[in-house]
Amino acid sequence: MLALKFSVHEFSGRLKAGMQYDVFGLGNALVDIQARISDSWLQQTGFDKGIMTLVDDAQQRAVLDRLAGVSLHRCAGGSAANTIVAVADFGGKAAFAGRVADEELGQFYVADMRRLGVRMDVPLATGGQTGTSAILITEDAQRTMLTNLGISATFCADDLDESELRRAKYVYVEGYLLLNPVQKAAVYRAIEIAMSAGCKVAFTASDPFLCDLLKDEIWSLVRGPVDLFFCNELEAQALTGKTDSVECAAELHRSCENVAMTLGPNGSLLMHEGRPIPIEGVPTAAIDTTGAGDMYAGALLFGITNGLSGKQAGHLASHAAARVVSQLGARLQNRFTPAVISALLQ
Repeated sequence: MLALKFSVHEFSGRLKAGMQYDVFGLGNALVDIQARISDSWLQQTGFDKGIMTLVDDAQQRAVLDRLAGVSLHRCAGGSAANTIVAVADFGGKAAFAGRVADEELGQFYVADMRRLGVRMDVPLATGGQTGTSAILITEDAQRTMLTNLGISATFCADDLDESELRRAKYVYVEGYLLLNPVQKAAVYRAIEIAMSAGCKVAFTASDPFLCDLLKDEIWSLVRGPVDLFFCNELEAQALTGKTDSVECAAELHRSCENVAMTLGPNGSLLMHEGRPIPIEGVPTAAIDTTGAGDMYAGALLFGITNGLSGKQAGHLASHAAARVVSQLGARLQNRFTPAVISALLQ
């Protein structure tokens, strides 16, 4: 835990004492398989550059087979999992729920999460295969994600441990789970448990296409149980129909107590109590944008559950996002020590 004294963050409000976790995350449990490739290599796959595409087993196998001989890096991933690992990296107490199969990749996933300091106790599923995300990174730092959900798509309400969820300050949910009726039921059950226990709910929009596809449902969550809404500028535009970033954030904030909107290299914008809190961008030479938004959310959630002000938490999150895009992969190779954090916040 960060051994520093800060004013209580206004986003936190009244958090119950004696809770075990700062953040408990729900999301697709996917093994990230990262590779640096050329534009021509990517073009030959036929997939659109710079976006996430859901692929079936055969499509994913074809891509992974083509990567034979290419230097690969793998880690326990998925959007929410990346955020939860970030919370733990900063010294927070974190837990994650998602489904993996009882095979080599699934065992690797659970072991990797636990090694990183995240509690994960969902039983391994018999049969099926663990989900994967092939992250193809081109020389311009753009990443093209080919995601095969595998057994993660069967994550359901029965996989939730109510007693563990009730111990969290925040329950964090990735928007991708709304695409699957079974997973969606788990989301709403988790929110119900969180609300009954006095836990706060954080939700991330996940992707602009999701905001277009499920606009009404996401708005119902923003207007209802969500205490902190994460989005990027494109997602905010898709939801509000506006183009100006401040107007987008203000429109969302009329319905949601707290909004955190990332603006790429231009930083981010927090909204609380009717006022904007602009957060500066941090100049960096980006080589891989994988997990930038996930890292931002993790650092911000760590800050607001550990006594930082909104401005301080946003400042830390901005630096964390800049650091993660300056390296390969969604895990910080050079972590923020308490001394570094203290220096950043002076």
